[in-house]
Amino acid sequence: MPAPDAAAARAASLADLPLRDVLRGVEPYGAPQLDVPVLLNVNENPVPPSEVVAREMGEAVAAAARGLNRYPDREFLDLRADLADFLALESGVRLPAEQLWAANGSNEVMLQVLQAFGGEGRTAVSFAPTYSMYPEYARDTGTRWVVGRRRDDFTVDPAAAVALVERERPSVVLLASPNNPTGTALPREVVEAVCDVAPGVVVVDEAYAEFRREGVPSALELLERYPRLAVSRTMSKAFSLAGARVGYLASSRAVVDALRVVRLPYHLSGVTQAVARVALRHSAELLRGVDALRAERDALVTWLRGLGLEVADSDANFVLFGRLADRHAAWQGLLDRGVLVRETGPEGWLRVSVGTPQETAAFRDALVEVLATPAGARAAGPDAPEGTR
Repeated sequence: MPAPDAAAARAASLADLPLRDVLRGVEPYGAPQLDVPVLLNVNENPVPPSEVVAREMGEAVAAAARGLNRYPDREFLDLRADLADFLALESGVRLPAEQLWAANGSNEVMLQVLQAFGGEGRTAVSFAPTYSMYPEYARDTGTRWVVGRRRDDFTVDPAAAVALVERERPSVVLLASPNNPTGTALPREVVEAVCDVAPGVVVVDEAYAEFRREGVPSALELLERYPRLAVSRTMSKAFSLAGARVGYLASSRAVVDALRVVRLPYHLSGVTQAVARVALRHSAELLRGVDALRAERDALVTWLRGLGLEVADSDANFVLFGRLADRHAAWQGLLDRGVLVRETGPEGWLRVSVGTPQETAAFRDALVEVLATPAGARAAGPDAPEGTR
């Protein structure tokens, strides 16, 4: 029998653990969390809750703390009713509480969707470039992952989408609108075309929906027509609640009931429920800054294009810009100047979150300096290799 210290050394090595083969060599997901003056890499709302809202949240947490010896309400119908009220105001779509579901961020909601409808022998489909967690949801649930391609302007060709769905017959289709990392919103006809042929569940991920431009529809308007359509949202972005981890989904009662089957017991803590309900009571105040962020985003798009950069149209609270010959060098150049953006999306592109006016000004100053150095060299034009488009 080996000595205890030798056994401990073996256990400390990840390579020696009975890890699933599909997980070997995989790095944990996560954007860099670095201590720099300007953080514009994870699409957070730069404006925190007001002192009034924060104080009321603290009071709600204190009240919840007095009952933490008991498990939380596992159905949280009061929170679901509050979410339904918010969606009725925000989108004009009125749903009963039973057609809403919530979890620890929209990440958990989406994972529950794949747990309920994915799995061995089943397929999930999306269209790249898109949110990098989607294939991880598929991997973690043993679901086959198939990805179609977006056009060069990052829109989805409805005919190509229909052809892919008809060929693959997926149990889950994941459509992000606005899309991350490009900011591209989906026209209603794309969602309708996919829903018309999809044999399984279609999820429209609207994590950034509150930032969409005037006239851009929400897929919530299609729920009555398509009982297998689900629309996911989050309170992390527009509600300035990233640290609370609250995401939710609207769909038919049948789809919601399927998620109730796979959810972990008491998955949404009493503290989380309390904080979310306070935020929803103050939704008008918390979302008051969204218009300003939209204006800041649109001005940033115009400014970046004025520098001769390519910029994707954005309905989110971030902007994807390129094309750079060496995006990592440009990313590092910005970081050296105290500005952290995200190195994600197609090769040659970077994504910057919309910050405060002061943060945006710092980003602009830093980018101008970087573009004047070899790190800011532009990639070739339309005839560049496929990977740079």
